[in-house]
Amino acid sequence: MNDDALPPARAIEFWFDFGSNYSYLSMMRIEALATARNVRIVWRPFLLGPVFRQLGFENSPFVLQKEKGAYVWKDMERQCRKYGVALTRPSTFPRAALLALRVALYGANEPWIGAYCRKIMQLNFADDREIGLPEVVSEALGSLDLPAQHIIETAQSDANKLHLREQTEAAIRRGIFGAPTFFVGDEMFWGNDRLDDALDYCEAMSRRDR
Repeated sequence: MNDDALPPARAIEFWFDFGSNYSYLSMMRIEALATARNVRIVWRPFLLGPVFRQLGFENSPFVLQKEKGAYVWKDMERQCRKYGVALTRPSTFPRAALLALRVALYGANEPWIGAYCRKIMQLNFADDREIGLPEVVSEALGSLDLPAQHIIETAQSDANKLHLREQTEAAIRRGIFGAPTFFVGDEMFWGNDRLDDALDYCEAMSRRDR
């Protein structure tokens, strides 16, 4: 069965921003977990900054609230140990990733999307690289033997730029207030710790619809 033949209940929407630390944890896990359950991922890169501004925040709450920020990085250390994922606290947080997100949007339906997204996340949260720079995005694409120059040029087209703005506006309309966020149909799940719940719900919906 190809992806397009899967019923709606067998798909999970994954809304993420490369600057989001908890999106990093989900990104490194979601493809293997979804494949094991025969669930299709709908990749939804979006800009978290405009969402925060819509909510009245000029930056991540993890930055604006000192105590919450201290807790979050301690929690990240624990979670990364739990999942066996490398972590280097980024020297810039949240890190701008506009070009990287445009490339992800352009490639959202391509077979390389999962590997590319994991590579960008690793560059940010394991290697502390500036993932918004063209040379770093090009390096990520090149490491996957992809035509970096062509992909970047296409991702920078006016149509794709507009698409990312529209996708971010769609996130706001759907009530997204953070990342990662998952949707199974109209059911929303927020946070890395709800990824398994979202996949469970996806399976339950599939059984109900048989």
